[in-house]
Amino acid sequence: MHPLFIPAAPKTDPGKESTVTRTTPTVVSEQTVSSTPATRPTSPGVPQAWSAWANRHRQWVFAGPAMVFVAILLVFPLAWTVYLSLTDSSGSVRRAKTFVGATNYANVLTDTARFWPAVGRTVYFTAGALVVEVVLGMLIALLLWKPFTGQAIVRVAIILPLVATPVAVGMMWRLIFDPTIGFANYLLARVGLPPQPWLADQTTALPTLMFVDIWQWTPMVTLILLAGLTALPEEPHEAAKVDGASGARRFWHVTLPMLMPTVVTAVLLRGIDVLKTFDILYATKGLGGGSFHEAETLNVYAYGLSFDYFEYGTASTVLILFFALIVAAVIGLTHRKKVTK
Repeated sequence: MHPLFIPAAPKTDPGKESTVTRTTPTVVSEQTVSSTPATRPTSPGVPQAWSAWANRHRQWVFAGPAMVFVAILLVFPLAWTVYLSLTDSSGSVRRAKTFVGATNYANVLTDTARFWPAVGRTVYFTAGALVVEVVLGMLIALLLWKPFTGQAIVRVAIILPLVATPVAVGMMWRLIFDPTIGFANYLLARVGLPPQPWLADQTTALPTLMFVDIWQWTPMVTLILLAGLTALPEEPHEAAKVDGASGARRFWHVTLPMLMPTVVTAVLLRGIDVLKTFDILYATKGLGGGSFHEAETLNVYAYGLSFDYFEYGTASTVLILFFALIVAAVIGLTHRKKVTK
């Protein structure tokens, strides 16, 4: 066959039917597809109703388990402590308790030999350590604010005291401040100064423990304040610098007012923690805060009442009063934070 030959279309006889059959599309109606139409329930069932309710109250659904957990861990122990403070519970915990009302509170609040001196030491220890930690933390944060060579190494070295546990820190400094073999008196002897009793004297024990607390927890305040400094805008500082303000004036009139909410937050967090200090005091001075109770704060006093003298009613009373002191401090600092904002 020639490559360009195109065969003609076959001729069909008009008298005969064509063998080509055409198919017409079949239209299927919607009624034939679904013989039984879907019916929607007239009223929602229990799962649908519960889902709708949970969607409307999802904030309580998600927060409910946490609230129940907190209630079990906080409300019940607090209520039990309040109950014990109103009884004469002592000796064995299985011994029958007698309701004495506010007698324990009257006895504790009139105790000038142990309770009120413990309150004074608690306030003195908290205020002294907190003020020094905030001031030192601010100075260190200002030094670390601007970048310099070796900044990462310095930041790591500063937070190293936070790694150790308070009990280990207390035992370490107890050896350093030992009057006979301690490294502190060795350094004093090398520079020609007389040895100091440090933890062994009534007048120097609590300031020495304040130094230990400052050494360990100042880095925490530094980190909080450094985070606040990093978040401050640069425009006010640049404007004050253009106007000719010195570094001290820029700090007092620009940096500190903008940083004050962060400072109040650091004071709030660290103040509550200092109030509750127990491990360092117990690790260095033991039961009773020393032979003459020179380092006995409210925490140490309540611990001694419970586990030395087994006076659970009196110990619970001290703890409730201590809890009220902490709540009052938190409310005061929180109000100060709101006023600052």
